Amino acid sequence: MGRFLVILLLGSTVLAGVGVWYLQVHGLYGELPAQDSVMLTPLGAASAQPFPVQNFEGIDSDSSPIRYRACFDTDADPAQLTPYTGATPLNAPGWFSCFDAGELTAALSEGRAQAVMGVSHIRYGIDRVVVLMDGRGYSWQQINPCGTAHFDGDPVPPGCPPPPER
Repeated sequence: MGRFLVILLLGSTVLAGVGVWYLQVHGLYGELPAQDSVMLTPLGAASAQPFPVQNFEGIDSDSSPIRYRACFDTDADPAQLTPYTGATPLNAPGWFSCFDAGELTAALSEGRAQAVMGVSHIRYGIDRVVVLMDGRGYSWQQINPCGTAHFDGDPVPPGCPPPPER
């Protein structure tokens, strides 16, 4: 009887682990439909505007506002767009092969790529960041300083829009 319980416990543990892994890596993500434009914020503009793209590939999940990832071809000129400081590419699932956070981080630090504002506060405290490099664009959503303070329960820094009611 003891062996049966141990095998049952180990089997349940393995199945639970595989289930959690699958949900995190595959199950919670959905592929986005093809798009012919992405939103980027031009220099001096109050809001983002659509810019044409080709070969769009994207994934997202309703489970978290920072699971969005996208790759696309674009002729957008980073010199005409609002720079984004503090861009930190977030890892994508291994099966989403067009997005390599390590390569993007290296390209940004070496000056081979420029980070620009896609959409500020796409959700409160979350920015859509775009990196442009060699005719390709890579996008993700990351928490901005307003979101960091708000989500930690601290007062938001000056210049932040008022946080939503909880």
